[in-house]
Amino acid sequence: MRIKTSLAIRTTLLISLIVSVTGLSTRLQADTGSCGTGPMTSVPFIDVMGNPFFCQIAEAYFSGLTNGTDATHYSPAANVPREQIAAFATRTMDQSLMRGHNRAALNQFWTDKAGTNLGLTTLPASSSPQMIRSDGADLWVASPGTATLTRVRASDGKLLDTWTGATGAFGVLVAMGKVFVAGTGGPGHLYSIDPTLAGTAVTLVTNVPNPLGIAFDGQRIWLANQGAGSVSIVTVNPLSVSTVSMGFTNLSGIVFDGTNMWVTDNVAGSVDKLRQLNAGGGIIQSVDVGDDARFPVFDGTNIWVPNQTSSTVTVVRATGPLAGKVLANLSLNGLSGPWCAAFDGERILVTNISGNSVSLWKASDLSPIVGPFPTGASTSPQGACSDGLNFWISLTGANKLARF
Repeated sequence: MRIKTSLAIRTTLLISLIVSVTGLSTRLQADTGSCGTGPMTSVPFIDVMGNPFFCQIAEAYFSGLTNGTDATHYSPAANVPREQIAAFATRTMDQSLMRGHNRAALNQFWTDKAGTNLGLTTLPASSSPQMIRSDGADLWVASPGTATLTRVRASDGKLLDTWTGATGAFGVLVAMGKVFVAGTGGPGHLYSIDPTLAGTAVTLVTNVPNPLGIAFDGQRIWLANQGAGSVSIVTVNPLSVSTVSMGFTNLSGIVFDGTNMWVTDNVAGSVDKLRQLNAGGGIIQSVDVGDDARFPVFDGTNIWVPNQTSSTVTVVRATGPLAGKVLANLSLNGLSGPWCAAFDGERILVTNISGNSVSLWKASDLSPIVGPFPTGASTSPQGACSDGLNFWISLTGANKLARF
């Protein structure tokens, strides 16, 4: 009797084990398919085998765009609510921006947490560096205090060359194989630099009324003139200047969206504007922004406008049927006298001239990257740009450049 009982127990245990293993194998099964000429591809879903879009489903899963409807089902035939479509689209943008960025190729995914003032480049005393631009390899820094334009190597911050004679040097433009500098003053100047010949800046134009912002439309240089309330359009070859003043008050920054120029206009006693211009400098439309709008940046879709006095950033759609629509008026996130915006292909950086710090957002969904990030006491960060990998900030109060 005991032998029969023992045999029955062993039989029951064996059956239980078989059932458990069978259940486990069912839970671990995955659909497999061939994508291209490579090895077979497996996904954890059990409802996509033979689906004509198997490879696209696999790519969406491996790139992090979807995890399926549960651990083992993708539910390829199920309806997708609008909220899920928004989630898919957002993940797609975030992943493509992150993986396509230079920081991904160089395995530099971090954001500095201990501040940005790395002291990589020290400029001469009283240089008061203003705007910065990158040509992809080097940085070009305008310093009105010393009437110079300085070339700095972006990889390590080494000072390479200095061009003198750029009185009131402020805005910087890299275009047509040269570097152009807007020189403030009454009248102001436009200077040209040949990167292959160090020495003295060449004066192109001497009758420009106090230019601050500078931009390029592929053929002509545009200058935003402060105080005079005008834009100057410069053709280099043959040299000609056209100044348009109708409808402007007090301009600061200017950006090109691939079709139109946009300028920030500080209107005394009224709401400040971001103005969209046509090819002749005429105003197409005016968009209300914050108080004391400064130096914006275009991220390929939207324009980010720092508003110094109201400590806000206005995000405006630049292209398509919604061009001119205000998407958001951002506040908080450490904004304190925001002055200049920059874009690195993924993130937006804004310098806070009063807060001695910078603030960051994700460009894809306007969400803040928790900050602010300090630049050091009395550094007064002003100009900013990206070299394609890092942000660079001019610390006007410290006569330095900082890398972020």
